[in-house]
Amino acid sequence: MTIQKLKILGLMCFFFISCLALGQIPDKLTKEEKIYGLSKFWQEVNYNFVYLYKVDQAKWDELYREYIYNVQETSNDYEYYRLLQKFCATLKDGHTNVYFPKYIQENILNNHYGEYRFILNNIDGKAIITHINESRKDEIPIGTEIIEVNGIPTRKYLDEFVLPYISASTAYTQEDWAISKLLEGYIGTTYDLKLSQPNGVEKALNITIAKSEEKDMFPAIEKRELLEFKWYPNNTAYISLNSFSDWEIAEMFREKNKELQQAESLIIDLRNNGGGNTIIGKVILHYLTEDTVFYGSKSQTRQHIATFKARGNDTYFYDLPYFPDTLGSGDRNLLKKKRIVVPTTILIGHGTASAAEDFLIYADKQKHMTKIGEPSYGSTGQPLSFNLPQGGLARVCTKKDTYPDGREFVGVGIQPDILVRKGLADFIENKDPILEKALEFLGEHK
Repeated sequence: MTIQKLKILGLMCFFFISCLALGQIPDKLTKEEKIYGLSKFWQEVNYNFVYLYKVDQAKWDELYREYIYNVQETSNDYEYYRLLQKFCATLKDGHTNVYFPKYIQENILNNHYGEYRFILNNIDGKAIITHINESRKDEIPIGTEIIEVNGIPTRKYLDEFVLPYISASTAYTQEDWAISKLLEGYIGTTYDLKLSQPNGVEKALNITIAKSEEKDMFPAIEKRELLEFKWYPNNTAYISLNSFSDWEIAEMFREKNKELQQAESLIIDLRNNGGGNTIIGKVILHYLTEDTVFYGSKSQTRQHIATFKARGNDTYFYDLPYFPDTLGSGDRNLLKKKRIVVPTTILIGHGTASAAEDFLIYADKQKHMTKIGEPSYGSTGQPLSFNLPQGGLARVCTKKDTYPDGREFVGVGIQPDILVRKGLADFIENKDPILEKALEFLGEHK
């Protein structure tokens, strides 16, 4: 057994020591299914992953061979799928993922610990409690940091047990997800925590993953609607577009068009928009520009021509990954209705992803628009989905997108024109400095 295999299995054993109280975790998968699932994912990546040219293929194949052994040694289906997620995460892509089967996923919880319910956020690389159930807000104040998990410093715990399982295109997104999922796990998993409260007092806390019945959180978490609209002083309209996954949002925006004509300035909030259908965002953008033609991302995809591979070698095959660019003469804006072209701020953050980032590419040259907030998620594309054993699912990104001029934003993020971050004091005081900056900016640029 290699040192690498021993290390991986050692980490698995440590992780599952905390799961001894779980009871019987499903163990349906045969060894043949485990090998097949791993091989299926490896095969689809080799044929379809658009960023394979960024991967050290010799190491990728070596890792595959090691995992053929490792997956057979997993003790249950949860452990097996966790290992597949770790294998997938080495590709460092936010649109390439492995998902649990339903019978496993329905037993995995995050933010629920029986008597306790809290949400963690990444603030300056620290795991900070930013929301907690109402009944515990005095015991554990907002701003409390988790400094140890099961006797291990939080940073080391993240590096060894969480970050390696997170698929992301940008390091900051991976860090966000890892901290938010720091204490995610199978029902019954226990954690011994050491907390550092805002006043510096440390506190020990033992929690067990279990569904919490308490719904009220502090600060309160408002339910987000698909589209949210409100007015601020000086005829500034605020509209939050929280998803492009449902065509209903385009119709909702159209219904607001007449009222929006009264706006002297506009705030578009995309911070909670994780994407969906690029065309939906493009249709909405038609209302917000006078341009008759504007450009979206330039796209490429791999091609596999068996004869070319036969004439050369594997390297030649991987070095010829793309069809011609799909960028043509641009998208025409034929909208007949009056458009809303006023000083506009677009609020963005790490949660602005995929089709929402495509919206920002279309809006890139709009001189009346200013992006405020943090860099976007940094991942888009067209994933190929396929089934894995016992109801699991995976997807592989098949499309590379860039700005029309070739600038990359996948793996980098779309950068704000004005950088504003939400700090610890803002969470404690329940403030929104990004929105405040947008209102200030518009007040100065009318």
